[in-house]
Amino acid sequence: MKLNNTESYITEIKQILAQARQKAYAAVNTAMVEAYWLIGKRIVEEEQQGKSRANYGESILKNLSIALTRDLGKGFSYANLRNFRQFYLTYPDPENCYTLCSKLSWSHNRLIMRVANKRAREYYIQESTSQNWSVRNLERNINTHYYERVLSVKSEYSLSPQNDNSEQNIGDYIKDPYIFEFLNLPINHKETETKIETALIQNLQLFLLELGKGFSFVARQFRISTETSHFYIDLVFYNYILKCFVIFDLKTTRLTHQDVGQLDMYVRMFDDLKRQVNDNPTIGILLCAEKDETIVKYSVLNESKQLFATKYMPYLPTEEELVQEIERKKAFIRLQLEDGGEL
Repeated sequence: MKLNNTESYITEIKQILAQARQKAYAAVNTAMVEAYWLIGKRIVEEEQQGKSRANYGESILKNLSIALTRDLGKGFSYANLRNFRQFYLTYPDPENCYTLCSKLSWSHNRLIMRVANKRAREYYIQESTSQNWSVRNLERNINTHYYERVLSVKSEYSLSPQNDNSEQNIGDYIKDPYIFEFLNLPINHKETETKIETALIQNLQLFLLELGKGFSFVARQFRISTETSHFYIDLVFYNYILKCFVIFDLKTTRLTHQDVGQLDMYVRMFDDLKRQVNDNPTIGILLCAEKDETIVKYSVLNESKQLFATKYMPYLPTEEELVQEIERKKAFIRLQLEDGGEL
């Protein structure tokens, strides 16, 4: 018993030290991010004094780099000073720096400030902070246009402001397309549904990161039994933020109306047989190799708030390919609005 008390006492001290170190690191990080913003502000102010002189800004950075490196050591290269300057120009309001950017490391901020879309920058700051994204995860998410792939692109065409009702924001937790480059599957080779499903489970941690916030894995080939038949759902997750089950039906072919009907049946059965009293309605997602917007428009997908069809890409697409996919989605949304449809 005495040994257990000693172990508990040592563990508590370790926790105290760990928490103290974390607080110290956070304090230092906040101070440095704020300092870089102030340096950038001062550089811009100095540049404005000599704006009529050619190459004045460039000479300021070069001379400042030499002076700071000589007196303070590494970390003040010409490139870094340009980053400090850009940091201030990206967030000229000090409130943004002190309340948002200072919560992230300089490496996080350096990546985010290069994102052109202001709303996307705000999204990456918020998600990096709340979801504790590593620098590596943040870089991947930016490179794969994580923000643009989330179905919240609908809000860009919505005339009414979004509210915090989870039912109306379900689309914020779903992407189109999903990118599974971490599976390392051949680009031009058609894999079976079973093989892709197996690869996703074998890379579950990366799969969860791609799915986004709130997802936890429940089961693969989840069986639902009725009095006459057994049905098997490819992948089942639970989202603890939305407080509902999310079921995935994987298709390695182009979307068909039969696929939609099958998913609709699965969702109805799951709600009837597995959903708990406190759970919100189940969400169904068709992961397909190719989407057919005609089927999306004229099927139950267009009316249901619980059913979605999204494309998956088993490789890292080029920026041009991603932009094409995103623009295709936006164009479809515009047509829906012009036709008087609902988002």
